Parts: sequence; C-alpha cells; structure tokens
Amino acid sequence: MKPVIFGLSGEELTSDERALFAEVNPVGYTFFRRNIRDREQLHGLTDSLRTLHGREDVLIFIDQEGGRVMRMQPPTWPDFPPGSAFDALYDISAMTAIEAARVNAEALGLMLNQVGITVNYLPVLDVRVPDTTPAIGDRSMGSDAMRVAALGRAVLDGLHKGGVAGVIKHMPGHGRAVVDSHFELPHVHATREELEQDIAPFRALNTATMGMTAHLVYDAWDAERCATMSPTVIHDIIRGEIGFDGLLMSDDLEMKALKGDVPTHAVDCIAAGCDVALNCWGRFDEMVAIVERLPDISDEARRRFDAATAALPTVKFDQQRLDHLLAKRDELLALAAHLADEKATKASTGASWA
Repeated sequence: MKPVIFGLSGEELTSDERALFAEVNPVGYTFFRRNIRDREQLHGLTDSLRTLHGREDVLIFIDQEGGRVMRMQPPTWPDFPPGSAFDALYDISAMTAIEAARVNAEALGLMLNQVGITVNYLPVLDVRVPDTTPAIGDRSMGSDAMRVAALGRAVLDGLHKGGVAGVIKHMPGHGRAVVDSHFELPHVHATREELEQDIAPFRALNTATMGMTAHLVYDAWDAERCATMSPTVIHDIIRGEIGFDGLLMSDDLEMKALKGDVPTHAVDCIAAGCDVALNCWGRFDEMVAIVERLPDISDEARRRFDAATAALPTVKFDQQRLDHLLAKRDELLALAAHLADEKATKASTGASWA
C-alpha cells in the first residue's frame, strides 16, 4: 500500500487509473466536482473503487463542509450552512447550537453514505481571530476554542451517526493565517502561549481517527518549515502536545503555499511524519511520479489506517431520516434567528431580556 490519497480525473475511472490504482493500492481517493454528475453516476464510481480493491472499507473522501465548500451541489443534493451558522446560534443558545450542528452533520453523513462516500473532511477546528483570512472565515465555528471544540465534537458524532467518518483539520490550527494558503504561504508570529488557543480544540478531540495538517509556518515552533513539512510540528506538537494518534494526512500538496514539484512534496511530508500525502487533482503523470518516489506505507501509518477503517460506521441509508434531520436543523436555525430578532427588538426599545 502506498501512503497517498489520489484524486480522479473525471466521472469514471480511466483504464490507466484502474491499472495504476490496482497495482499500488493507495490509502484512499478524494472527490471533487469534476467527479460528480448525479447520484447514480456517483454511486457507480464509488462501487467501481470498491470492486477494484475487493473490499467495502475503501476510504473515499470528500470536502462537503457546507457554505462555500460543497462538492455535491443543489439542486441534486440539499444545501448546507457554513460553520459560522452554528457559531451564531451558540450566542443565542449553546445547547441548541450543539444539537443543530449534530443534526446537520448526521444529515451530511447520510447524504454521503447514500452514494458510498466514507469520509468527510470535517470538522474545521480552526479558531478564528479578527484578521483570519477569508479562506477560513465563515468556515470556522468561532473565536472561542472551547466553543469550537464543543461544536466540533457534535459534528464528529453526527457524521458517525450518519454513516461516515470525520477528519479534524487543519492541525495545529489555521485560524491565525492572514493570507490564503491556496495561493501563499502564511506565517504565524504568535507565541507558544498564544498558540495554546489554536491547539485546544484539536487536543479536546484528539481521539478522532483522522486528521489533516495545515500549510502554515509557525515561528514559535519551526520558523523554517510549514507544519506539513515540519518534523518538529508533527512530532512535538501534533503527536505530542495535542496527543493525536490518528491517521494524519497532509492538506492538498498542489496548494501554492508550497513551492516546487508535487512528488517532492509527497516525499517530504511523509519524511516529516505525515502518514499520508494528499494529491487531489488526478493528473496521471504526477500520480505515477508520486508512486515511483514514495516508499510503502510505514508500520505505524498502517496501524493507524487499520484503526481508522475498523472504526468506519455501518449505517443503512434512510430517506425519511434524512428529511427529518434537515427539517429539524432548519427549525433550530429559524428559532435562533427569531430569538435573535426578538432580543434585538427588546434591546432597541429598552425592554429587559430575560
């Protein structure tokens, strides 16, 4: 097995992809909009990957957060709110926000489960600061670490109940980035003491089976290398201070925060301590070059992979359950909006708010 997650070029496997994937047995696959047409096609694609490997627990990932980050789009699939919606609801009622986040995530899980996807890159545990880049922005569930952790736990629980696993991201925290790592390499100048806020949600959810790194340089920990490429950050902070022992994957190695060629990035992130390299774009020559240069998966990474696949939930899709969850989520969000309006009205008229 090769320690890499590959993207696919289109809506079905090409003959070249089929031959390569059967030979190298990558850790998993990740889907983008280019791979998605409708339910029948998408389910056929996930089935083809399972048939290729002869097992049901193939890790098939997608980035279906809600808001701006949704690969499966309306009207074929339901709409989902960004993380900031639950942050706003938390201001009105913490328990209602936690329940809404759980219900929303369970609906997400059922929707993905229906078409054979097994893992969602969620929850986003990045703690927002006033100048956080818009690339994180409303994807974050708040500026308070414990709030983010509470909502993140609800998301993980909901996804699992819906039939998919989650991935905590972006370790050890993307919230202080002021530039978009899709295009530039962010540098974080915060002190070790200040960075305690950033790692707190990850520490609280450190028993998650899977996690993703951030392409950020943290001066307090390693001023030379971004987290994805830093043995110090991975071993001392993610594995050590956070205490995460799940399957650790890089963020997408095609992002322009990283300079140079993708096969070298794949080798470097594995050497630094990532279990898995993430290569999203389905460029065949690039995938071949990665395979040629990567070693086989390490014993430790294989142990974590086996634990992650063993923990995959088995849930039967239920359309009535999905409809109920979506309706309940919308009811909770509407109630919060009503209470917020009522509170604002009372405040403007000088009335007391109990």
